[in-house]
Amino acid sequence: MERYFSENVECASREEITKIQSEKLVAQVKHVYDNVPYYRKKMEEKGVTPDDIKGIEDLHKLPFICKDDLKDAYPYGFLGVPKSEVSKIHSTSGTTGKRVIAYYTKEDEDIWYECCARALTAAGATKEDVVQVAYGYGLFTGASGVDGGAHAIGAMTVPMSSGNTDRQITFMRDLGSTILCCTPSYAAYIGETIAEMGIKPEELTLKSGVFGAEPWTEAMRKEIEASLGIKAYDIYGLTELGGPGVSYECYEQKGMHINEDHYIAEIINPETGEVLPDGEKGELVFTSLDKKGFPMLRYRTKDICVLNKTKCSCGRTFVRMAKPMGRSDDMMIIRGVNVFPSQIETVLLQEGYKPNYRIEVDRKNNTDTLDIYVELNSEKFSDTVKGLEIQEKSLAGAIKTMLGINPKVHLVPEKSIARSEGKAVRIVDKRKLID
Repeated sequence: MERYFSENVECASREEITKIQSEKLVAQVKHVYDNVPYYRKKMEEKGVTPDDIKGIEDLHKLPFICKDDLKDAYPYGFLGVPKSEVSKIHSTSGTTGKRVIAYYTKEDEDIWYECCARALTAAGATKEDVVQVAYGYGLFTGASGVDGGAHAIGAMTVPMSSGNTDRQITFMRDLGSTILCCTPSYAAYIGETIAEMGIKPEELTLKSGVFGAEPWTEAMRKEIEASLGIKAYDIYGLTELGGPGVSYECYEQKGMHINEDHYIAEIINPETGEVLPDGEKGELVFTSLDKKGFPMLRYRTKDICVLNKTKCSCGRTFVRMAKPMGRSDDMMIIRGVNVFPSQIETVLLQEGYKPNYRIEVDRKNNTDTLDIYVELNSEKFSDTVKGLEIQEKSLAGAIKTMLGINPKVHLVPEKSIARSEGKAVRIVDKRKLID
């Protein structure tokens, strides 16, 4: 039977949810206007005041916020409370420029942990479970969020952090871990490692996994489920919005339920900013309704997806977001074609390859080149040059069918592509696209 962490909210009527959102939005806009000078200036430039916001029907009047705004206002420009009220910070994992620092009050933390508790509960967690957290602890939000959610449920929490895979598996077996929380690429690596150790999935006590922080495909989900003997659930979040737990999957796995009592979601045309009708694909925009330390109004996530407002068969009424189809800023334009890494990964898994690959894009003689390096596995191994060439040609043809452009496929030895214990780095773009 499906369980809920906060059934009265997760299964509320659309009218009740709209009322909650409208009341919170009015208060949050006033809080931001009064306490965040950077955003107040943006509102003034657009000719909007808090008095213009009567409910969620007025949300479109507010200006957008994007990551460049957060970098421009670094470090304290979006802080919504005195520093004395900040209980902790987290930061994005960006590798270039200034990082985004998110601030939390104690109340912000409690709301965050409740959202993660809902996600864990939807994945089958109870106080009887052993939750192994293999996200990285520290500035990254992943571990802290699900750790706090597990505590909110009352489950035994194993704060492993990422890395040291042999020790992960030892603790998993010795402590009888039942729920694994980490990035999907690391879950796949753990599954690969236990197979090499001769451990069968049924020898573990794992029953489910909560995986997020990077894109992953349905084909990869099936690979992880088979290798670990679990049901794999998606969880979504961004540091700018508080971290994981913005949305989560239930056992129906027909989209991720957005915690609508804490967030409002919109889909916009990424080129024009126009709000799109329900069911259309576009860029996901979020407004945080409660977060006081680092409040975000109409934050552009760059994630491309679709929203579904129909009631889920699990009983939840929260709007569901589809698994992001890519990011508008991660999308590569190669020879005029929009390419997302998830498209390539889908083909690899369909053709029987493991999700261990690297994409290299370059430009030679004014023409884009696309090289895809893919690890061989035992099922695909060939000991002849001719055999490898045939496989490379076949895989390149399958990818061309998906993308519409010809790639150069390179089949490389197993384990030759670096594994990731955090977010996987899949793309190397060598083009000099900016003079």
